[in-house]
Formats: sequence, C-alpha cells, structure tokens
Amino acid sequence: MNAQALFTAYSTIVLREIRRFTRIWPQTLLPPAVTMTLYFIIFGNLIGSRIGEMGGFDYMSFIVPGLIMMAVITNSYANVVSSFFSMKFQRSVEELLVSPVPNWVILAGYVTGGMARGLGIGVIVTVLSLAFTQLKIHNLPMVVVTVFLTSALFAVGGFINALLATKFDDVSIVPTFVLTPLTYLGGVFYSIDLLPDFWQGVSMANPILYMVNGFRFGILGVSDVNPFVSLGMILVFIFVLSFIALKLLARGKGIRH
Repeated sequence: MNAQALFTAYSTIVLREIRRFTRIWPQTLLPPAVTMTLYFIIFGNLIGSRIGEMGGFDYMSFIVPGLIMMAVITNSYANVVSSFFSMKFQRSVEELLVSPVPNWVILAGYVTGGMARGLGIGVIVTVLSLAFTQLKIHNLPMVVVTVFLTSALFAVGGFINALLATKFDDVSIVPTFVLTPLTYLGGVFYSIDLLPDFWQGVSMANPILYMVNGFRFGILGVSDVNPFVSLGMILVFIFVLSFIALKLLARGKGIRH
C-alpha cells in the first residue's frame, strides 16, 4: 500500500472510533464528567478542607492532576477494549483481516481513537476542575507529553485486552481488578512521602505512580519521583505493549479460529 492508501485506512479507523463514542456521548462522555465532579466535591471540598495542605498546596489543587490523569487512563483503555472486542463479537473484524491494511495501521487507528476519547475526557475534567480550584501550569510541555503518552499507553493496553478476551466478562476483569487498584494506589489522592519506607518502595513498582506524578509535576511543579524517569518509564511500557499487541495481531490471537 502507498502512503495515501495507508493514511486513508488509518483515518477511516480513527473517524469511525470518534463517531462511535461521540454518537453515544451520554454513555461515554457524560458519566466520567459526573463521576469526577463528585470526586471534586467529596474529596476536594468536604474531605480536603479537613486535610489542609499536601505537597505545599491545598488538597483540592493537589488531587486535580491525579483525577484528570485517572479519567484519561480509564477512558483511553475502555474505548479501545470495548470497540475492538465488539468488532470481534460481531465478526466484523474479519473485514480488516482480509484487507491489505498492515497490522501497525490497525493498531495505530484504534489507539488514536482511544486517545481521542481519553484526551477529550481529560479536557472536560480539566474545565470542570476550574469551578473548584485555579490551575497554574508549571511546565506545559511536560503536561502535554505526559498526558499524550499515558493515553497512548493505556489505549494499547485496551487493544491487548480486547485481543485476549473471549467473552464480555473478560473485558471488565482488567479495569476492575488491575487498573482501579493501581490507580487508587498510584498517588492520586496522596503523596507517597506519607507512607512508611517499605510501602514507599512497594509504591515505586506501580507504573501509574510515575504517570500521575509526571503530570502533577507539569501542573504544580511537585513530584514524588523524577519527572524524566516518569517519561522514560512510559516510553518503555509503550514500546513493550505495542510489540506484544503487534505480535498477537500477527498471530491472529483471539481472532482467527
């Protein structure tokens, strides 16, 4: 395929994904906005007023970057896993398999679609947060790079989950038993400096900790980990998961029977 044909295939997948989640916006865009607003009210206003400062900032300002990143992570992941698995279930994915579209274009198209939803939710949550606190960006390039790479990483993760899933229950296992615990224990609501040394070491094994803190550094200028280490970790995870996704797709794992 020439460059024009590759771009046409890629853009077709991306536009399909964007139209899919915007068409059902009451199910894809509205619930995260409502959920994050409740987090702002309960954790930020009610509980935060009793906690006081954390990391040199009022509690609301401290948790906003983490909540934005949590919304980006969950929605980037959910969009790809639900969309691609639905195509498997409906057997419409076979149309992609018999087409001359390279596997990397298929992966890139779905990942970009997942990023569109995740970043869109991130913008919505950011706008909502302005009703509760003021955001002063400390390092804009760090904010942009971290959120884009994190969104891409979890979109790839959602693609792998969709490939391996054999039934609808398998789609919810990873978000429920892996993503949610790691996100809540990833420094969204607290600084790991509050933990004993042992648990600080355990927390360093949580990849989401690096993403949340990298994004928090970009907005507030404070982080529990080196922000450049955070970027390096995200890039390594993207490379590894993309390699795995392409290998599984080439083997037809979960697709060819």
